[in-house]
Amino acid sequence: MVDPTSLLLAVAQSRDKSALAALFSHFGPRIKSMMLKLGASEALAEDLVQETFVSVWRKAALYSNQRGAASTWIFTIARNLRIDQLRRQSNKPYEDLDKLELASDAPSGSMLAEQNQVIERVTLALTSLPPDQQEVVRLSFIHDMPHAQIAETIGVPLGTVKSRLRLAYGRLRPLLEDLQ
Repeated sequence: MVDPTSLLLAVAQSRDKSALAALFSHFGPRIKSMMLKLGASEALAEDLVQETFVSVWRKAALYSNQRGAASTWIFTIARNLRIDQLRRQSNKPYEDLDKLELASDAPSGSMLAEQNQVIERVTLALTSLPPDQQEVVRLSFIHDMPHAQIAETIGVPLGTVKSRLRLAYGRLRPLLEDLQ
């Protein structure tokens, strides 16, 4: 299982190239997917992934695990690089701001409030599950692990992982079905 925090700290403290490679393998596809969803072309998305990890290499010493998760820090770097790229791309940098109407990519206040409510409901629903079911749901959805890898990681048969997920879905469905 990938521990982004320890890998990032290894990059920061000892300039560990294998730790950077592990971070790249884990986060590279996710960052590329995010860039594509934000409207970047395939080539630009790949370039932004590369730039992200160059920045991670250079700025790893600035990371503090007290201020947030390593994954959040890495995705923030990627997002900021995309914003910088969009600013450089602008061919009309000196438009009259009074006449300029921009559609923000950032979620609106009401959308953020709604997202926070959904996150709270899902978190509360997850805490209602037994610990063994919480663990497989967390590994499957948050860490994006295949079922076979989950079974190997926690040391149970594959069928047990699938049973725990099925039981968790059964318990979560009535609590969260109105969110769909």
